[in-house]
Amino acid sequence: MSKRKYFGTDGIRGQANSHPMTAEVALRVGMAAGKLFRRNHGRRHLVVIGKDTRLSGYMIEPALVAGFTSMGMDVRLFGPLPTPAVAMMTRSMRADLGVMISASHNAFTDNGIKLFGPDGYKLSDARELEIEAHMDEGLQEGLVAPGDLGRVRRVDDSQARYIEIAKASFPRQLNLNGLKVVIDCANGAAYKVAPEVLFELGAEVIKVGVDPNGFNINAECGSTHPTTMVEAVKESGAHIGIALDGDADRVAICDETGQIVDGDQIMAIIAGAWAAEDRLNGGGIVATVMSNLGLERFMKGRGLTLERTAVGDRAVMERMRAGAFNVGGEQSGHVILSDFSTTGDGLIAALQVLAVLVQTGKPMSALARQFEPVPQVMQNVKFAKGGKPLDSNSVKAAITAAEARLNGSGRVLVRASGTEPLIRVMAEGDDRALVEQLVSEIAGAVKAAA
Repeated sequence: MSKRKYFGTDGIRGQANSHPMTAEVALRVGMAAGKLFRRNHGRRHLVVIGKDTRLSGYMIEPALVAGFTSMGMDVRLFGPLPTPAVAMMTRSMRADLGVMISASHNAFTDNGIKLFGPDGYKLSDARELEIEAHMDEGLQEGLVAPGDLGRVRRVDDSQARYIEIAKASFPRQLNLNGLKVVIDCANGAAYKVAPEVLFELGAEVIKVGVDPNGFNINAECGSTHPTTMVEAVKESGAHIGIALDGDADRVAICDETGQIVDGDQIMAIIAGAWAAEDRLNGGGIVATVMSNLGLERFMKGRGLTLERTAVGDRAVMERMRAGAFNVGGEQSGHVILSDFSTTGDGLIAALQVLAVLVQTGKPMSALARQFEPVPQVMQNVKFAKGGKPLDSNSVKAAITAAEARLNGSGRVLVRASGTEPLIRVMAEGDDRALVEQLVSEIAGAVKAAA
């Protein structure tokens, strides 16, 4: 595959107003993608654009709009809206393309551009490379005549549309009456819609992280800083806490005691309940190589499978589509429920957990630990740029020796980071002391080879 110049593992991302996250690059993305996604279907071409609450969204959005309209594409602006909502509405509004302006769980200083095809799924690597190729061309030959320029308008009911979509994912015969729920929106894209969904379903809602000012997205709040959610739950006596990230495609949950429920446990709760109702497709779930061995054993104990993919929700989604699975995700809280969404949706995942909570009548603490996690130890090892420590015979020997010592009672995973010059060393097994020793030995071999 050709080397990528702009796109990373999840769209284009970087520090705002520095390459590649500049107005010029955004303009080129709009022009290149606009040129590529114009389809001959007897109607005007359409792109929909959503964003989170970062200050730099005010710079990126108009640059994208200028690029798309110059290529004859009409633009509909959603304003602040979760990433999964943009994906859904790309499809429901029959748009040629969907765009989300967000750097997800990163600080306000970063921003990003994610693209969705007409089917609501993230673009393939091949499609992104096509866009990159166009971005570095002159692009002048694709410009439309003055009378064919695209038109732009805001979609005033975009948040209301998503609220109804999210509510429809909750079982119709149930409600949240009598439940006190903390929702931490990370001062991000879901700051209006998430509390409203919970309120309309009947919950007493304690709102946190719902006052965005352009600078405070993910700042000591949200799923990457769950302490804020935990404190709010303890202070208010809530039954459950829900924390989303900046673009609301991932979630962390805590029970009434403040115990954190990660993505692996969330997938176990949903998969177990859906399997019991004969709603789980594919005979199991899809997770990444980082998901805990305890989750794999949980699934196996129920006669279900756990299929592993490379890290990243796009890899999970591709495997889900190929195997007709309807539950998948990552330990980090990206949970994809393809019955409802084409990408991770933190709020819809949380609603499925709430449904189990209501149906069972149990406290969240009784559901929080579906399985006992196996001790998992990780260490990052830096290496010189251009180096290839994983090709070293001594590193390979250390990995083989570690796997032999685990003797089937654990896993070893050694991989290069996709974004930094780091080797990530992970091992898990029932014996924590052994796992720590093995990680240390492999990391030592990597350092020696680096």
